[in-house]
Amino acid sequence: MNAVGQCFTPRFSPPGTWAKVSPNAVREQLRTAFALWGLPNVMRVDNGVPWGSWGDFPTDLSLWLIGLGVAVHWNNPRSPQENGVVERSQGTSNRWCEPWRSESLEDLQERLDRIDGLYRETYLYRERRSRMAFFEGLKHSGRPYDPDQEGQLWEWSRVAEQLATYPVQRRVDSKGQVSLYNRGHYVGQIHRGKEIYVMYDPNRNEWVFADRDGHQLRSLPAEELTPQRIIDLDVTHRRR
Repeated sequence: MNAVGQCFTPRFSPPGTWAKVSPNAVREQLRTAFALWGLPNVMRVDNGVPWGSWGDFPTDLSLWLIGLGVAVHWNNPRSPQENGVVERSQGTSNRWCEPWRSESLEDLQERLDRIDGLYRETYLYRERRSRMAFFEGLKHSGRPYDPDQEGQLWEWSRVAEQLATYPVQRRVDSKGQVSLYNRGHYVGQIHRGKEIYVMYDPNRNEWVFADRDGHQLRSLPAEELTPQRIIDLDVTHRRR
């Protein structure tokens, strides 16, 4: 992003942009949206930071959403067409808003807010009605959300049930370990180089390691998976 007084390049998300935004910052924006429009039933996300979990266990932010009762649907990798409505909407915003003419972040946000209101509330869509009027039911999901009451909505059992559905593949490294949420878990030197599966046992809160034939190799406490760690977005061991 350029300094004030210079034009922005005509891109909303330069490579690596999302990696610079903390999961906590993303969550605060989600809380604001949920308080305004209600909790969605499902969120469709891509596989980049901070959502990505294709072929792996869900990220901290996704686990928090699941605990709130919001299902998470991950698109297939490199398949933007699976979220075509949103991609098209972003393209429209890009054309109408002309972000490269903005002189500051505040100016860009003002442009986006103005164009968004015009596009949804004024521009005629069908039957001489705007999108906001035509899709009246989308003004609120019907699932109220209050950030101050979040603790009453959030349930660990939803998270445990979801995690139990994942068989995740790992290769045992030269130290006999596999990595889960950026932490090493010792499986055994004898299994070095093997492709194994990792599963989660919700009844014992343990990681279960098995070979490709289904034979259990070892189980270890899933110490990183606790309600408080998820709520603190501290499941993944982030290197600072």
